[in-house]
Amino acid sequence: MNLDEAIRKRIKELVEENKTTLTALCLNSNLTPSTIFDFMSGKSKSPKIITIKKLCTGANITLEQFFAKSYFNNTDEIYN
Repeated sequence: MNLDEAIRKRIKELVEENKTTLTALCLNSNLTPSTIFDFMSGKSKSPKIITIKKLCTGANITLEQFFAKSYFNNTDEIYN
């Protein structure tokens, strides 16, 4: 799993955990839905940390809680 896949997985979990929709999570996070839908569909890559922070605020969690999943420790990324 790469980092983008891990972030997508975590966003899907947040939607399920909060019993909401992706659109509602975006609006609650003060983000335009297209920002996240483009990432979720693969049209855009790796969201900025501020975007993830806003999602965390909308889901009432911290950045630490967002990244506290074991699958983030096993991401395969190649940096040039």
